[in-house]
Amino acid sequence: MILMLNGVESTLSDFCDDELRRAVYNSLFSWARASDSDELPGDSKQGWWGDTYADDPGDQFGSKLWLLSRAKVTQETLLKAQDYAAAALQWMIDDGIAKGVDVSAERGGADQLNLTVTIQKPSGADLIGMRFQDIWSE
Repeated sequence: MILMLNGVESTLSDFCDDELRRAVYNSLFSWARASDSDELPGDSKQGWWGDTYADDPGDQFGSKLWLLSRAKVTQETLLKAQDYAAAALQWMIDDGIAKGVDVSAERGGADQLNLTVTIQKPSGADLIGMRFQDIWSE
């Protein structure tokens, strides 16, 4: 995966000093537990063990993007990716860390899925943009 921060190719170490960007990265690329109704790409529902002890029974950490790792990149897959990413970042709005979160997914080549995330800080004036190119590459 190629990480783009404000149009500049970046590495994971670029997230060390920016807690908001690190929170976005962790929220998107940690695996949330699949629901009973989700189609699994394997045998496991995955998920973070800490969700077992959440104060809020429905509170989950991570995203379900991993469920799409074997899917063909169709319009339906793009919409699911966008929904999964937005759901994974909703906690930022709920907890007052962001005023708004905008996610878009697009196809980049035959089997490439790209995500663009824009976070509006609580003040409303500052925007943080992050682009994740080919989210399933190593």
